[in-house]
Amino acid sequence: MAVTPPPAAPAGPPDGASTNPALKLTAPPSTASYLAEWGRSIGVALVIWFLVRTFLMEAFRIPSGSMENTLLIGDFLFVNKAVFGAEIPLIHKSLPAFREPRRGDVLVFDSVEQPGLKVVKRLIGVAGDTLAMEHGQLIRNGQPVAEPWAQRAEPNKSEDPVYRSKMRQWQVSHLVGKDPATYQPDLHDWGPIVVPPDSLFMMGDNRDNSYDGRYWGFLPRENVRGTPLIIYFSFDQQSWKPLPFFTAIRWNRFFTHPH
Repeated sequence: MAVTPPPAAPAGPPDGASTNPALKLTAPPSTASYLAEWGRSIGVALVIWFLVRTFLMEAFRIPSGSMENTLLIGDFLFVNKAVFGAEIPLIHKSLPAFREPRRGDVLVFDSVEQPGLKVVKRLIGVAGDTLAMEHGQLIRNGQPVAEPWAQRAEPNKSEDPVYRSKMRQWQVSHLVGKDPATYQPDLHDWGPIVVPPDSLFMMGDNRDNSYDGRYWGFLPRENVRGTPLIIYFSFDQQSWKPLPFFTAIRWNRFFTHPH
């Protein structure tokens, strides 16, 4: 009977090598591939940040007291840019708005006097509204307006003649029901004026200390950039002391919605 030799055993790994696939060693990544991976991650993060900042939300800091007590100096906000139609960079066009600004909205907008400056005020009147103020009382379309947010610390305050002249210069061409020749507006007494098409009238809540539409006129609708969404940080700069730092933080304003 013929005898066949047993099959030869498969060749084993060289001395000292492992047969376990999990223990196989791989070459470390090169410096070039490592930097490329980091570059891709940073690039994606920058693109996401640019899209969010341009079309959805942007940080904003309150530098003045013109909106007290709704917004305080040292408040840091996130501004919703999408609600009124975010501006597309370079071509100066806006995306469709989810809604139009309404009376009483707090708006962030481009200054009509200083290009590049963002301003925050409250919307008092829209196109077609007739507005006036009598002894600090806002009159809209012939009716007194309740304004629980308005601060009137000095109801008898009168503006400097230079600023009164500035107010008169633009208001007189929109005046109704009064003789332009004798019209002399003041801080708390002006109008009636009519808001023209595609325009808004803005005022600060701190009526005694706000450089607003009373001085520089109507705001073009296209200048509106958004509305405050949430206060994410607040710091009282006037009461700050080197130690302890946390005493100047307004903890109670965190994650509140200004309205």
